[in-house]
Amino acid sequence: MHRLRQFIDQAGWPRIIIGLLLVSLFAVAPSVGVSLSASLTDTIVRFGMNGVMVLAMIPMVQAGCGLNFGLPLGIIAGLLGATISIELGLVGVAGFALAIVIAILFALIFGWGYGVLLNHVKGDEMMIATYVGFSSVSFMCIMWMVLPYHSPTMIWGYSGQGLRTTIAVSGFWSQILDNFLAIHIGPNFMIPTGTILFFVLMAWIMWAFFHTKAGTAMTAVGSNPDYARASGISVDRMRTTSVILSTVYGAIGILLYEQSYGFISLYNGPFFMALPAVAAILIGGASANKANITNVIIGTVLFQGILTMTPSVVNAVIHSDVADVVRLIVSNGMIVYALTRATRKSR
Repeated sequence: MHRLRQFIDQAGWPRIIIGLLLVSLFAVAPSVGVSLSASLTDTIVRFGMNGVMVLAMIPMVQAGCGLNFGLPLGIIAGLLGATISIELGLVGVAGFALAIVIAILFALIFGWGYGVLLNHVKGDEMMIATYVGFSSVSFMCIMWMVLPYHSPTMIWGYSGQGLRTTIAVSGFWSQILDNFLAIHIGPNFMIPTGTILFFVLMAWIMWAFFHTKAGTAMTAVGSNPDYARASGISVDRMRTTSVILSTVYGAIGILLYEQSYGFISLYNGPFFMALPAVAAILIGGASANKANITNVIIGTVLFQGILTMTPSVVNAVIHSDVADVVRLIVSNGMIVYALTRATRKSR
């Protein structure tokens, strides 16, 4: 009884209830005609697709900059890397690797400017970050039309300039990681081993960084800025480093998402992509000033699992195609819950 009570205290009732709901949906699925193996595959794939973008939340949270609502800035860096790679015509591993390198270069520049801005608005980081994300997406809506791209795969056919809203990566590096050492069991169950291994690598790099001197200093800045300053740590430099690291992870995360999804979504595509990542890490047990990799894993599994299973089961039960409506209700409901939880914890 004591152990059960201790587990409940550590996990928290919200996560337990969401976890039980997810297990219940998986249990009910076969009885309403939903393929359990296909649903498990979708959940695992979604976890791999979104995991690195949720990891991007950790550095800023640990440094005291709050949740990274400016994640679209990193996503834009990733989109630039992806489109330039396709423009150059590289395919396979070389194309994907080049996209990552270019995305990191842009993310370093964007992250530095973003970090300098947040150092001037201490205390209001999350609000300013939201405007940074939204305004950068709106600005790029113009730039996608005027940047000098020429690849017929990407530009509008009738005008000969400007990038299309959605660009397919098939023929370039679509599912380059999903198919690497993929495990197939039966007709419907598949584990995207390469994508999961890539997430594990990125998580290990994050874990290793926070066990270095710089990572410890960053955590100290987030825990007690005055103590960190008295210890000779440059608070502003650590905060800027955290923002750069978060932006880099966002850029790499969107490339991981795109290779699995099969398409690059430009213009308003990145507009609300920060919200699911924020919600996932909060549901996983993080707060506005403390987060770890365990929070990322638990939160991403719960959020993406519920998002995958609920529309499928509801459609099968009521025999109507309301998947998009249910998905919007569930995803936005979980985001609202997660954000109210963050507000309550920060008080």
